[in-house]
Order: sequence, then structure tokens, then C-alpha cells
Amino acid sequence: MNLNIYNMNRGQLTLLGSTICVMLSVLLSIKLLLAHLSNWKKPKEQKAIIVIILMAPIYAVDSYFGLLDFRGSEAFFMFLDSIKECYEALVMAKFLALLYTYLNISISKSIVPDEVKGREIHHSFPMTLFQPHAVRLNHKTLKLLKYWTWQFVAIRPVCSILMIALQLLDIYPAWISWTFTIILNISVSLALYSLVLLYHVFAKELAPHNPLAKFLCVKGIVFFCFWQGIVLEMLVAMGIIQSHHIWLDVVHIQQAYQNILVIVEMVFFSIFQMSAYSAAPYAHDATSIKDNYKKKE
Repeated sequence: MNLNIYNMNRGQLTLLGSTICVMLSVLLSIKLLLAHLSNWKKPKEQKAIIVIILMAPIYAVDSYFGLLDFRGSEAFFMFLDSIKECYEALVMAKFLALLYTYLNISISKSIVPDEVKGREIHHSFPMTLFQPHAVRLNHKTLKLLKYWTWQFVAIRPVCSILMIALQLLDIYPAWISWTFTIILNISVSLALYSLVLLYHVFAKELAPHNPLAKFLCVKGIVFFCFWQGIVLEMLVAMGIIQSHHIWLDVVHIQQAYQNILVIVEMVFFSIFQMSAYSAAPYAHDATSIKDNYKKKE
């Protein structure tokens, strides 16, 4: 098949570019995934890492489907957004599990290293309305941080199902939309707060694992997707983004721009996570084990 890009219109070029970007995101993520599978030395850590590194290609593919059917219904786009946001909730929980694994903490087995017990945690406003300003670290405190993260994993899919159902039933007034928005923002903020709090408390112990890059890789995806959506809404409200077609309204144009941006951004995040979640430390562990074995011989 002869592909002549010079004869393509703007829509076809956009779709071609988006297809290439999605393929890059998927291929880079698969390469990193295979690197971990070929150096499968710490299953507990690497299982969490695999869930996290699949976030970029899932976001890219999800947005690509939205771009293919850019004239879809509100319920369709809400469904696609729900897939991304539900996976985001799972990634946050897995990121917390990864940090706990690095610290040799097990909530289910009540394992908390003695060197971290009694460490002081300082809460900030508005959490001080519900928690003491300073608390001592123990099994109960760590369990509470886990619950604060996992509540988002439970609340996000429940809200998504209700939102889609109400949208399909055409019972979705503005006040219901705002109610869901407030609930979800509180829920995700609590989950993020627990992750940031844990990072600050164990910054020294986590330093060898490069946790900041790992966290930025996760939070960066969510941050860009959320704030660029807000910016696009503002541009629509200001009349900068307009529809010049009778068959296409401005809301669908805004959604198409959002999907294009997400698809492009996921290429960069796929590259970034190659470094942040590299399999090299596990390959190094394997080499060290072999060297020690040879010395013994």
C-alpha cells in the first residue's frame, strides 16, 4: 500500500501521527515489561512495577479509541475516562505497596522494622481537623495510610458505574455532576496525601530506589491529563476553541484535543519510565549473585 502523506487532509495526518505515538508508547512499555520478566528476581516489587508501567500505554490506547470515535456520546467518553481513572486508582495502591516492599513493611503480616517504629509523623491542614498534628509511627498508623490509599480504589469504580448509568438514563443534572466531582477530588486527594506523607517520612530509606522519579512518573500523567482538561475547558468558554462545522460541536472538538495531547504525552512518559522503573537493578542483583557463587566455588 502506497501511503502518500502529502495527499492527506489534517484529520488523516492527525490520526496517522496519533497511531505512531500509540505504537511507540506500547512498544516502549512492552520492552520495559520484557526486561523485568527476563530479570524476575523480586516478584513482590516487580509485580507492582509492571502494573505501574502499563499506565502509559493504557492511557494512550484509551485516548486513541476516543479519537477514532470523536463524535461519540457523552456516556462513551465518560466510560473511556472511567477506565483511565480506575486504573489510576489501582496504580496509586500499587505504588504504596511498592514503597512498603522497599521498606520491608508488611501490613498483613504485621511486620514493621524496629528502626522505623516510633518515628514521628506530622500532619498538615486540613488533616489536622481529623488527626493529631503529630503521631508516632506504628503498625496502626501504616495500616491507616494503606486504607487512605485503597479507599480511592473502591470509590472510583463505584462512582464511574453510577455516573455512566445516570448518563445513559438521562438523569445527570449539574448538581449530580458536581457531587461526584467533589467526592472524587476528596478521595484522590486523600490517596495522594498518604503517598506524599509516606515519602517524606521515609525519604532517607527510600533514596536508593529513586522514589521521586517513580512518583513523578505516576503523578505527572494524572497532573497533565487533569490540568490540560481544565485549560481546554477555559479555552472553550473564552471562545478560543470553536466549531466551524454543523455536524461537530465544540465539546467534541475539546475532547479530541484532549485525546491527542494525552496520546503524545504518553510517548514521553513511556521514555521517562524506562529510567524511573528500569530493570537494571534486578539484572545487577542477578550478576552479583552469580559472582558470589563463583567466588565460593
